[in-house]
Amino acid sequence: MNRREELAAALGRLTGRIEHAAAEAGRDPKEIRLVAVTKTFPAQDAALLVDLGVTDLGENRDQEAAAKVVQVRELRPLASPRWHMVGRLQRNKARSVVGWADVVQSVDSRRLADALDGAARTAIDTGRRQRPLDVLLQASLDGDPARGGCPLPELPALADHVAGMPRLRLRGVMAVAPLGAEPDGAFATLQRAAAELRAAHPTAVELSAGMTDDLEAAIRHGSTCVRVGTALLGGRRLASP
Repeated sequence: MNRREELAAALGRLTGRIEHAAAEAGRDPKEIRLVAVTKTFPAQDAALLVDLGVTDLGENRDQEAAAKVVQVRELRPLASPRWHMVGRLQRNKARSVVGWADVVQSVDSRRLADALDGAARTAIDTGRRQRPLDVLLQASLDGDPARGGCPLPELPALADHVAGMPRLRLRGVMAVAPLGAEPDGAFATLQRAAAELRAAHPTAVELSAGMTDDLEAAIRHGSTCVRVGTALLGGRRLASP
């Protein structure tokens, strides 16, 4: 079996899981976006996923992503996948990220939002970007600062701050289930926080939650975006050179 066949088979299994979980939750699977997390995998894999109909690709590290986006563009010049930054982001990477990302899912502080807004302004003014940057607020479900995320009590104030920025578009909330925790409880908490955010900011419709091991629980609790790497691409490989 060649790599395209491997990826096609994995995508079929994953799509089946998403459809089954949606049916169990009484939801339309079309409401759920799949972001294929291609971190540590080569641009050739990302290009094959695009060939197979995957429209959204996610990366965790700016340095790897910036190079990979260029490589995929060279491999598939007629394609235009939507690139998501899903990993923790330092402010000094803002200028680079706005050059390749369509969405940043990991905004967890005012200072990071300010850096992205300023970088997006420069990128738009110089023609490196054509539109504002879509952002999701990363919520912390466990309070662990090492894993990133905005504490839930501080999420409304951060949302208000981001919503007032002209070059950022607040699109929703993202979170990772706490390590070792029962995911249904964590995602139920996230679902409530997302509903409160949406009530105050009607454009914040995205709830990004669920990965390979817990996507069913996330879909039960309203996830509109699952971020999947291992179930789709397999075990971690070396990144593209």
